Parts: sequence; C-alpha cells; structure tokens
Amino acid sequence: MSETKSRGSGRTRNYATVVYPESALPDWLSIAGELKIPCFVSPLHDRDINPTGEGKKPHHHVMIMFEGVKTREQAQEVFDQIGGVGCEAVQSLRGYARYLCHLDNPDKAQYSTDDVHCFGGADYADIIGLAIDKYKAIGEMLDFCDDNDVLNYCDLLMYARRERFDWFRVLCDSGTYVIKEYMKSRKRYTGGE
Repeated sequence: MSETKSRGSGRTRNYATVVYPESALPDWLSIAGELKIPCFVSPLHDRDINPTGEGKKPHHHVMIMFEGVKTREQAQEVFDQIGGVGCEAVQSLRGYARYLCHLDNPDKAQYSTDDVHCFGGADYADIIGLAIDKYKAIGEMLDFCDDNDVLNYCDLLMYARRERFDWFRVLCDSGTYVIKEYMKSRKRYTGGE
C-alpha cells in the first residue's frame, strides 16, 4: 500500500451535491434534518443562467460537513437519502458555503442568506463570516446612526436584535467598542451630552 493510500487518500470531511425539486422526495428537507449531520441547503436556485443565456434548471446546493473524514461513497449514501445528484469533495468550507448564495459572484443571481436551511447544528452565519463583512456592518451602523439620529447604544442594540441580526452579531462579538466610541463623540459634537 502506498503512503498516500495509508494516509486516507480520497477521504475528506465536507461534500456537496445538487438536489432538483422535481426528482427529490417530497419530505427531503425533513430527512436532511433527521440525519443529524451538519448540513446547509441553499435557497432554490431558480434564477441561474447558463453561459448560453438560457435559464438553468431550478436546483438546491447541499453541503454536508462530517466531524471525521469520510469516503465519497459514504457521502453519496447520505445524498441518496435526500435525492442528491452527484457528489463532490468540498475543498473550501467557507468558499462553498458562500457559493450557496453566490456571495462572491456578483454577476450571478444573488440569493438571501436568510433562506439557507441549517441542520445538525451547522451555523451558516459563522461559516460565511469574513472580516470585511464585520467592517461593512459597522459602516452601515454608523450611517444608520447618522441618518436616524441614534445617540444611545441601547437603541441601536435593540434595533439590531429585532431588525438586523447581522448587525446584532457584530455588536455582540466585537463591534461594540467602536460603535460606543462613535456615539460618544457624536454626542459631544452634536451637544447631546
């Protein structure tokens, strides 16, 4: 046996497939949830266009994330249970997760991250997060505070919790200091202290 084979060649943790609604079982999403395997299911890709200009057949992308390495055959057994067509090893967990909504492909149809189904404890927002997303959210919050004359952190936090969970997450994880300092300086500048 070659050294490559003995090290688990052909085995990885993350795999992807495509599910076409018309050929999947009616309850395939429930089945995906019952498998207890961390999994993301994209929104229905019903606006994708082929290079020739015709619309692609509507489909979902599905990515499963095993805790340990598995063979392609083991992953295909899982995909067979939900009606998946094909099985590919995923090279980049974050890259493929972001592809589920075409986040890095502005020329392709954009899909809402809110419409991604998460199963088995998988956290989509955590996987797709990039540092630039945090900075973008902070910039949006600064603009929101200026446009709406928000001077109190608690007002922004409660708004974010109810209306913009992406902002709420940034505030809870690392963005509070910047926002509070900005609000403090705005109060001084506007005489709101």
